[in-house]
Amino acid sequence: MDEAALGDRKFYRAEQEADFADQQPQHTPQTAHPAYRLAFRDTDFLLRDELRPVRFQLELMKTEMLLDEARVGSTLVMYGSARIPPPEATEIALAGAKDLPVDEREVVERLAAKAKFYTEAYRLARRVTELSIIEDGRRQFVVCSGGGPSIMEAANKGASDAGGESIGLNIVLPHEQAPNPYVTPYLAFQFHYFALRKMHFLLRAKAVAVFPGGFGTFDEFFELLTLIQTGKMKPIPVLLFGREFWTSVIDFDALAREGVISRRDLDLITWCETAEEGWAKISDFYRLDR
Repeated sequence: MDEAALGDRKFYRAEQEADFADQQPQHTPQTAHPAYRLAFRDTDFLLRDELRPVRFQLELMKTEMLLDEARVGSTLVMYGSARIPPPEATEIALAGAKDLPVDEREVVERLAAKAKFYTEAYRLARRVTELSIIEDGRRQFVVCSGGGPSIMEAANKGASDAGGESIGLNIVLPHEQAPNPYVTPYLAFQFHYFALRKMHFLLRAKAVAVFPGGFGTFDEFFELLTLIQTGKMKPIPVLLFGREFWTSVIDFDALAREGVISRRDLDLITWCETAEEGWAKISDFYRLDR
């Protein structure tokens, strides 16, 4: 430190203090004991149940700070199944299902029929990335997915093939999983807490595209609708791709008929089938040039 410099900090940075600690002798009973570790370097301490609020804060702040440093102003979030195959894999999947029991073969056939949504997710992500919308020096509608396979992969791949960057918000699961290879490395994040991951999905979201999916997609989709319905979140375009799928698994009209939601709540949903329709709805909502 230059003690005469008015602008210099007067305390060492944490990483410098950590270096100092590394230079200390570690061969005494006192210095070798875990109690002597610097708290911020003591993983065993940070993983204690009592430190859960601190871990919440870390998961919130790390992603927020890095996205801010990356000049990400807003995102186009894309939800969807991790099981729908890309179009080029459907023939192999169908061929491999020929000798399966009828019910199992039909599942493969239904998933293969949904490969068109992989294509539409890819095309929507590519289109919005090619537009490269900048406002106030920040990138707008940066593609953001759950970072996994299938629909999520299609989203990140579309952005990558357009020469742009995209975000992947992965979650630690008991079984092995990893970010798909199209997520921009410095925008690939891993979460322990589902709640913090879902918060980051929506903090910057200016539109959300929801493709056919399972429990995870349902969870994210209905939480989004609830936040808007209750006024906790300002309205944004909620694009629901695949009317045939969604109306076969959820009777939206029945919810209104039964009175558990109002008829106008159904207006929160914008139905789409193609990437062009999806971007047109977003453009109309924000009065953008298409």
